[in-house]
Amino acid sequence: MEQQAERNQENIVTIRSNIYLLSIIGEVEGHEALGDRAKATKYEHILPNLARAEDDDKIDGMLILLNTVGGDVEAGLAIAEMIASMRKPAVSLVLGGGHSIGVPLAVAADYSLIVPSATMVIHPVRTNGMFIGVAQTYRNMEKTQDRITGFVSAHSKITKERLEELMLDTKMLVKDVGTMLDGPQAVEEGLIDEVGGIARALEKLNELMKKAAGTEN
Repeated sequence: MEQQAERNQENIVTIRSNIYLLSIIGEVEGHEALGDRAKATKYEHILPNLARAEDDDKIDGMLILLNTVGGDVEAGLAIAEMIASMRKPAVSLVLGGGHSIGVPLAVAADYSLIVPSATMVIHPVRTNGMFIGVAQTYRNMEKTQDRITGFVSAHSKITKERLEELMLDTKMLVKDVGTMLDGPQAVEEGLIDEVGGIARALEKLNELMKKAAGTEN
């Protein structure tokens, strides 16, 4: 029981009494549990904590730290939609990597930053296992991909058409289709708002919190 309680709190802590810190690290775990040796962000722990933060009058904003290889699409989109629907200001900072489903998680915040050395991999939706109905499965995957590209383009400056171009690039990745962008490239493409680190992320979050409170000078 104690171990479970610790795992329930492992992804969200406060850095100041009025700011929630959400870390999305490793792989986003969905309905199937990953191995004990895998670094994972568990969406069933994140969602109630986000709801609690939204309802807590003492919380004025949220800082999201991302270093993820991606993971379960449904779980990642659920977290992203939850973040995007919150009234509290949120700033995201991509550190190391914001790959695959990490892209919508990064852009779900009101403002996004990325450190220069971080990367973001954009690729088409993929699945494992045997296809029973190939045509039907393809259409379902296409719809899932449309949900992702629609969300990302709606919460960033990149167009859906450009995002799909990057997803289907065959020249960059050796063993996959898609594109890897470093920090400055992600900003240039309109995916992320700014290149910056933790100091700038906190500065921007404080700006947004003051604006939300109506105390901006």
